[in-house]
Amino acid sequence: MNDRTALVTGANKGIGKHIARLLAAEGLTVYVGARDAGRGQRAVEEIGAGARPLVLDVTDPDGIARAAAQVDRLDVLVNNAGISLSAAPPAESDAEEFRRTYETNVFGVVEVTNAFLPALRRSPHPRIVNVSSGTASLAWSTNPNPQFTPGSGGAAAYRSSKAALNALTVFYAQTLAEEGFKVNALAPGLRATDLTPGAAAGGDPAEAARGALRLALLPDDGPTGGFFSWDATPVPW
Repeated sequence: MNDRTALVTGANKGIGKHIARLLAAEGLTVYVGARDAGRGQRAVEEIGAGARPLVLDVTDPDGIARAAAQVDRLDVLVNNAGISLSAAPPAESDAEEFRRTYETNVFGVVEVTNAFLPALRRSPHPRIVNVSSGTASLAWSTNPNPQFTPGSGGAAAYRSSKAALNALTVFYAQTLAEEGFKVNALAPGLRATDLTPGAAAGGDPAEAARGALRLALLPDDGPTGGFFSWDATPVPW
């Protein structure tokens, strides 16, 4: 165990739980953020030493404030919590789907990040990792790429929310660079989680988590304001 502390949102399952497990294995104290206290506690018990439960609904500003009040110092924040409501293109989606998706995937990240900035500023090496998606890359969506067939226009609410998250990643990185922050986005690839229909055919979530771990533990000469695939290769915006 060392004196570093991390918070992973949406960490009671999927990629988030794997990220929390890897950080704990590195000796960090890891707050396992979960909306449901019982599910969070079960995840903590499964992860084992170093894991701590933290009730955290990223769409609840008052709950976020209560969670932030429990954390004095934070070295790593992983904004992992996210939702995808459908694979519909924009012409078959309604504004409510976009609102609900952005509430978690964009506004929730802003609320959580800003609430925990005082704790992060107490760290000598603060790191923020935003779990995005390769499908948010406008370059990959319109040109040949290594991960998916471009041109479908599906999952518009989810993909556009992650594109907005990418923009926030750049803006936070620029704003916080002089304070020693490293802020980067991760494209985890299609993984076998319950985030999206058909994801059961995806790859091992633990593989994606290793990409998040690398960004969470970047040295001081590491990149900031970048977008990286799980295997550390840069992803075009």
